[in-house]
Amino acid sequence: MRKVLKIALLVIAVLAVFGTFFFLWKKSQPKITVYEVVSPLRDTVETKTVATGNVEPRDEVLIKPQMSGIISEVLKEAGQTVKEGEIIARIKVIPEMGQLNSAESRVRVAEINLEQINETYKRDKELYESEIISSEEFQTSEANYKKAKEELLNAQDALDIIRDGITKKYSNTSTTQVRSTITGMILDVPIKVGNSVIQSNTFNDGTTIATVADMSDMVFKGKIDETEVGRVHEGMDIKLTIGALESRKFDAKLEYVAPKGANENGAVMFEIKAAVDLSDDVFVRAGYSANAEIVLKRVENVLTLPENTVTFEGDSAFVYLVKQEEPEQVFEKHAIETGLSDGIKIEIKSGIAESDKVRGNVIEKNN
Repeated sequence: MRKVLKIALLVIAVLAVFGTFFFLWKKSQPKITVYEVVSPLRDTVETKTVATGNVEPRDEVLIKPQMSGIISEVLKEAGQTVKEGEIIARIKVIPEMGQLNSAESRVRVAEINLEQINETYKRDKELYESEIISSEEFQTSEANYKKAKEELLNAQDALDIIRDGITKKYSNTSTTQVRSTITGMILDVPIKVGNSVIQSNTFNDGTTIATVADMSDMVFKGKIDETEVGRVHEGMDIKLTIGALESRKFDAKLEYVAPKGANENGAVMFEIKAAVDLSDDVFVRAGYSANAEIVLKRVENVLTLPENTVTFEGDSAFVYLVKQEEPEQVFEKHAIETGLSDGIKIEIKSGIAESDKVRGNVIEKNN
């Protein structure tokens, strides 16, 4: 039994020695690193900056009343389209009692005066037809009669304006009818029937009856950082992504860059505006948030490589050309001239050909 135990221990010791030697031999073997092989491609490289903002109508008009009073009728609501001159609401005038009393008194005086002059006119007409008075005297009497009638009409119109804010003669242009000043879509109607409104004048902006805008002419309004503003200019093409319509991209053209910036949270931001080219099959609402991609530089059909295959040392750039792939990979360091980069791929101006292959990322390690 002891003999068997000794033999077993000897075998275990021998295996342990051989295992140790194998482990040390394995550790002493050189590591073989396998790299991905990448070929240059013809592609387009562009650098972009992104501005955030909103899409808004170019012209948004606040409709104000031309007289004070109480809203008696609202004919339109938000979302409806209106034409220039179309009535949006009507105002009921609340007359000032002093002015109303004066206007009524003027009408009564004009009626009395007309009644008196009318009797004189009838008498003079009979005398003229009987050839008792001259034509000059009759013409004077007739003129006085016409003046008295006109005075009564004017007094009645003045009373109607003070009492009702409208006259029969100018009912289509009455200031009690609030009309749209442009053709477009109503964005908001902040008043209701019964609300008091104030007329727009020199000392007061007046109560807003409605907001109307031309929704076919939209602009993107955003802001761009001072580090990027020096590289943008009017006329640049923009790709617009609207948050509510993520599946669609719209073309836009930059038409305004603010000459003065504003400090926001420690950064100087400049306002930009771009005209948006909208499709007929999509409706863009005012105030949608949007991101604008502005292409700062662009090169097309150039030789490109993934930027992670290029090694930079100071002002120089290098790649490792593949000289041998089997049985082991062999690379050669080679200087190149680079151009525009978008952070993922980089333009190769010279140094390699389209048929060359370069070293990429590590894909495997063998011990």
